[in-house]
Amino acid sequence: MKRNVPLFGFAAGVVMPVIGFFIVYLILFHNYSFGDFTRYLMRTHDKAATVLSLSILMNIIPFIFFTNKRLDLSARGVLIATILYAVLIVLLKFVW
Repeated sequence: MKRNVPLFGFAAGVVMPVIGFFIVYLILFHNYSFGDFTRYLMRTHDKAATVLSLSILMNIIPFIFFTNKRLDLSARGVLIATILYAVLIVLLKFVW
């Protein structure tokens, strides 16, 4: 599979924050069960936006990797996914 395509970078940009979400859960909220944690985030959108913001930091890893390997189209896909996550955070923080 060719790796210098935006879809490949977009997929990496969507998956890495999910991994970051679990890392944030394990580091900051390990005292709670995962179900309680997700119910808490569903009730408090402000905290959900904060956790999602920390999770997005994981996109730095594939973005820097793709940039260093000169896979610019894949890096663009990661950037697009990050922008979509940022829109979601703004909606969680200020609209809902």
